[in-house]
Amino acid sequence: MKAEAQAGTNSVIINADDWGRSQVVTDRMLACVQGGSISSVSAMVFMEDSARAAALALAHGVDAGLHLNLTTPFTAPHCPSRLQERQTAITRFLRTHRLAPVVYHPGLTASFRCVVQAQIDEYSRLYGHPPRRVDGHHHMHLCANLLFSRMIPEGVVVRRNFTFPATEKSWINRAYRAWQDRILARRHPQTDFFLNLVPLDPRRLQGVFARALQGSVEVVAHPINDDEYRFLMEGGLARCLGPIAVARGYHFAGEEWNAPSDDL
Repeated sequence: MKAEAQAGTNSVIINADDWGRSQVVTDRMLACVQGGSISSVSAMVFMEDSARAAALALAHGVDAGLHLNLTTPFTAPHCPSRLQERQTAITRFLRTHRLAPVVYHPGLTASFRCVVQAQIDEYSRLYGHPPRRVDGHHHMHLCANLLFSRMIPEGVVVRRNFTFPATEKSWINRAYRAWQDRILARRHPQTDFFLNLVPLDPRRLQGVFARALQGSVEVVAHPINDDEYRFLMEGGLARCLGPIAVARGYHFAGEEWNAPSDDL
């Protein structure tokens, strides 16, 4: 179902991460969706509230993508022990050093493939269809082992890197992120901009939302944080939006884009 407003047409996608992580996380996010302050959610699988969250999404028409989890232990009681072991090995590697995600680990290729595919399959089982959109818990969908593989199906919408002002990161950092985004763009549709809801400074947020006049924008929110939840539920968002609307669903111009056949 198409959205009433699409990002890039004077509207912004506000997407909340960690749907299904726990009951309190899911319930806060659902309240924001029903209040019109959140467009969509990113759903975790193999977590304690994943099954209930999926049922709620289907019952209430919540637009849910897949939130790949490579760094937080699975908590669902039915999660296979071998899958947990493989995820633990991946987590141990990704957390050895802050630069570990940019290093391709050939010895963990099979584990990455198993853990990613298991989450895609579990999402498909819970939601009745494969994920049309994928991002990553702690943004680890951008780690080298995923970036240089075809583990995420081609043509699925994938979240880009954060959009930073030129003065906020070093040129090396910005160049690497831009290179990552170019690789992603060869295989996956992505928004033009991706920003964080926090810090909740009104002047900053007015500038964030104004980017919707230039192209498609995703803003990530975490309503489990009390300050973000109050901001989303008590009118803080409306005071910063100005002429920009909150998109109804994760939809933007170009999302039906097809990847080129000569992809590297």
